[in-house]
Amino acid sequence: MLSNKKITVLGAGMVGRTIARELAKQHQVTSIDFSTENLRRLAEKDATITCISADLSHSDTNFRELLSDADLVVSAVPGFLGYQVLEQIILCGKNVVDISFFPESISPLHQLAIEKNVTAVMDCGVAPGMSNLILGQCIHKMEITEFVFYVGGLPILREPPFEYKAPFSPIDVIEEYTRPARLRKAGNAITLPALSEKELIHFEELGELEGFNTDGLRSLLDSYPNIPDMSEKTLRYPGHAQLIETLQSIGFFKEEHLAATAKVLLESWLQKEDDQDVTAMKVIVRGIQNQQPITIEYSLIDYYDQQQKLSSMSRTTGYTCCAMAEWMLQGNITKKGVFPPEIMGEDDALFGFIIQYLQHRNVNWKKKVYQ
Repeated sequence: MLSNKKITVLGAGMVGRTIARELAKQHQVTSIDFSTENLRRLAEKDATITCISADLSHSDTNFRELLSDADLVVSAVPGFLGYQVLEQIILCGKNVVDISFFPESISPLHQLAIEKNVTAVMDCGVAPGMSNLILGQCIHKMEITEFVFYVGGLPILREPPFEYKAPFSPIDVIEEYTRPARLRKAGNAITLPALSEKELIHFEELGELEGFNTDGLRSLLDSYPNIPDMSEKTLRYPGHAQLIETLQSIGFFKEEHLAATAKVLLESWLQKEDDQDVTAMKVIVRGIQNQQPITIEYSLIDYYDQQQKLSSMSRTTGYTCCAMAEWMLQGNITKKGVFPPEIMGEDDALFGFIIQYLQHRNVNWKKKVYQ
């Protein structure tokens, strides 16, 4: 039986559809997207979801009308739309969980949310998202000296030359490869090129994967300025990064060629509904506890759900977002503003709720402690 909560999900891409289907098990869900094809796919999976076609990028879009009866909004639009859409949601006075991963600073939106009496949680996916929540959970339990996480969504079938499919917006993947990576070393904030400092990381079930710098720390650099070493690396099958670097070196990513390059890559990287994938992730926190060195490691290996035909990346990202949405709907977050997930992760009850929520959906984080 559905609850009386009404949730509007903006964006019906692969992750947005998973979020809508999950939340519709308990709530009344409306999905809004410009793509009628995305909406058709969603309606085929769950006829209880109300599907509305609207261009969320258009300046004339009436967000107040679209969101008028929503108790909560989830923003799952591509990153290039994320900031402007979140701003419109806040202007409508609606609480929101956001996974659009936009690059802009949240400071202006934070003040706006306070004025509009809105609670917004941004970056609430798997990475950023779970990585932030884990660091927030550790921050008051130890003196942290190093934080690093590795994450990748990979196809089970390795098709050359890229051995890659995009489990979320392919445009956002290209942005990962072109935007410089911000990190911290020995207490100093530095910027390195994306794809730099490649290293091999071993996963028991998958073998060797290759990690390289991308700009995934985001709000963590500002939230915890006293952690001396912080980095994030994207995982791919070995050789993928070198191929992307080759394309860069011969000019494929220059501004005048980027549109054509993106068109080719988007076609090559298109992940179909039944393409099986795996999400691999390690979050490592090192520091001092009770005057002794300690390392806390959370790891995740998650596979495509063959029964429900759901990609792993859409599950691990979408279900984290859904857990935060459920926590908010229960009235457990009262402070107003725009908050990164690490601040929420400092709440033991919230963190435990999210871990348990994911476990019930067979997304199993494993924790190891080394002393």
